[in-house]
Amino acid sequence: MPEITLADLAHEVRSKNAGPFWVTMELFMRDAAGYRIAADASFLNERVIAELYRVEEGTVQIFRIPSLNVVKISFPRPLAQGSLRDRDMHAGQHHVPLAGLPIKGSQQNLWK
Repeated sequence: MPEITLADLAHEVRSKNAGPFWVTMELFMRDAAGYRIAADASFLNERVIAELYRVEEGTVQIFRIPSLNVVKISFPRPLAQGSLRDRDMHAGQHHVPLAGLPIKGSQQNLWK
């Protein structure tokens, strides 16, 4: 049986440029059950994002918006937008590791 990922529970997972120095990612969850998983601080927190994107944990900001079933995550870009080594000028591909984050164990029970 294939793993369930955040993308499976979301209507949309996207990332975008939030100015030349920040990346923002948004999880638009399909329903309240999916939102409970995405908003669960024991599952998705600053440490997880820091490890996933190799950024400092203290720079990660997570905003949980229960009325919209949305989780928004922001962190500084590793390189300024448009700099010589910037390979994703609009931060349009940053969401892929987040979307692929597997839902395991107790989080799956929240969904069912």
